[in-house]
Amino acid sequence: MSLLVVGLSHRTAPVGVLERAALTGEVPTRLLHDAAASSTVAEAALLNTCNRIELYADVDKFHAGVAELSLLLAHHSGVDLEELTSHLYVHYEDRAVHHLFSVACGLDSMVVGEGQILGQLRDALAKAQDEHTAGRGLNELFQQALRVGKRAHSETGIDKAGQSLVTFGLEQVAAGAGEIAGKRALVVGAGSMSSLAAATLVRSGVTDLLIANRTPARAERLVEILGPDVARTLDLAKVPDALADVDLVISCTGAAGVVVRAEDVAAAVAVRTSDQPLALLDLAMPRDVDHAVHELDGALLVDLESLSHAHAASPGAGDVDEVTRIVSDEVTAFGAAQRAARIAPTVVALRAMASDVVAAELGRLGSRLPDLDERSRAEITQTVRRVVDKLLHAPTVRVKQLAAEPGGASYADALRELFDLDPAAVHAVSGTPVGGRPQPSGGGTR
Repeated sequence: MSLLVVGLSHRTAPVGVLERAALTGEVPTRLLHDAAASSTVAEAALLNTCNRIELYADVDKFHAGVAELSLLLAHHSGVDLEELTSHLYVHYEDRAVHHLFSVACGLDSMVVGEGQILGQLRDALAKAQDEHTAGRGLNELFQQALRVGKRAHSETGIDKAGQSLVTFGLEQVAAGAGEIAGKRALVVGAGSMSSLAAATLVRSGVTDLLIANRTPARAERLVEILGPDVARTLDLAKVPDALADVDLVISCTGAAGVVVRAEDVAAAVAVRTSDQPLALLDLAMPRDVDHAVHELDGALLVDLESLSHAHAASPGAGDVDEVTRIVSDEVTAFGAAQRAARIAPTVVALRAMASDVVAAELGRLGSRLPDLDERSRAEITQTVRRVVDKLLHAPTVRVKQLAAEPGGASYADALRELFDLDPAAVHAVSGTPVGGRPQPSGGGTR
């Protein structure tokens, strides 16, 4: 299996691009079928969430696969290929496995450690199975990714990592601008991190909360969750005017440019009557709040840059490090198992050939010694088979060990050449037609 991942996410594309690229209705199904029908693809699966669109495929040519999957993403998303390409990322082979395992563990999520991604991965696999675009390779890969994700959540505190960033940021705000309870607050954005921040504010005692978002419907849904007696929506265009009426601003939109300008903060500070500074917590990357706000009197800006060193020592950071180690170990083990599995059909074919040779020679011996008694015949048969088994044992065990190492595929080729194994016999064991590739389960879509 040669795994290729082509996709875009909140880490590589601004919200505007993700919104325009969003796949809804029957579009994901059509994209999945078109990907599986590509001449370079044997299997395909699609992970489609509000923050990421990723095509996973078993390909026979890397460059052709990247070109084909990129073109399909552009076609079905409606975003021009040239624009989309600048936001796409590509992972291949072990790096692709590492990416999927990291995604499963929540390391690549907007809120680090969130568990919702496991359900989304499970749905992606089920969809590929239902549409018959996933075969044995992707089935095994996604099942292992789900196991790795569950292991990360059960063995570490990764679930708390995302919340610890919000909590730590608010602790820094409280240290410089007073207690959070009782403050009037504005949250810009309604995604995962912003939602977490809003919920944390309410738990911290904020009873007057404004939610502003590019998509009003998402802000309205968040207000419904928090309660209209505590929260209300605000038109995104009115954020500059609202700065003078709040004590705390939290922004995490994922926008490509600055959302809160320094001149608007300066104007708000000039008319504020509170003794406490206007606090701004910027949790976005790239930044939402103009870096120049750091220089303004009467304003306190806490951003990811100022949090990074302190957060590195937080409990959440330790959990992230532990999960990163788990992912690395699991990728190594999965790669070794896959490489070892690739040589198994060759080993089975070799033993089958040896068995055929033994059977033929015993048959020839029987015809030349027809008067041989059954006891002697059985003893000779057992001896010949034991000799062949002993001769093959060490090399086949060793070749499996060597095949599990990086670059181990060459040992299968060497074994086939040395013993002149029939390619048809090897492919018959693996279920792959000679000159072809495994078809997706259920007959495929091509």
